Amino acid sequence: MFEIRIICDPTDTDHVVAALDSTFTAGTVSVYPTRDGKRHRLYLRAEHRTEPEPWPTPKEAYALAPSIISEVGWTTRTVADAECFTELEREYYLRKAALLDRVALLDEFNDPYGDAPVAALAAATYLLDVDRANTGPTFAAHADADPLGYVRQQYQAWRKQEQRAERIAAGRCPNCGWKEWDCNCADHPDA
Repeated sequence: MFEIRIICDPTDTDHVVAALDSTFTAGTVSVYPTRDGKRHRLYLRAEHRTEPEPWPTPKEAYALAPSIISEVGWTTRTVADAECFTELEREYYLRKAALLDRVALLDEFNDPYGDAPVAALAAATYLLDVDRANTGPTFAAHADADPLGYVRQQYQAWRKQEQRAERIAAGRCPNCGWKEWDCNCADHPDA
């Protein structure tokens, strides 16, 4: 982290702030007039903008996923059990988007304008909107460029967390999967 101080003309303030936002991960910019009152002083704390991680491949993202039939059943039951006009949990939108992505990947004709790819992209965009509404406007711009990549990343992270919880519930080490009494992991919760 570092601090930046800039002195500029008042007419350039908006342009400078926009350039700083696109170059650095910056906090709030504080604007004060100079002593003579003719220019602006801008102060902010910033960090270098890191390159985003590459999106996982579909094979990596869906390696731990249950079968497509199982996910169709889960999404159908979830919608059937919900009250009309009820906003569902994020998990539903994530799993539905992942399911539609997996179905689109199976499309043997690879038609990007077919029903399956269009539905997958629509569900991915909706998930992105749900997440943006819950996290605020500071959202990864590269997610807008590839909504399906975002779905794959989020599904992979969610599934790993679910697998960890399933292992703990089964009395296994969440890291290696061995029974707790056979585990020698340094990261084991009881180590």
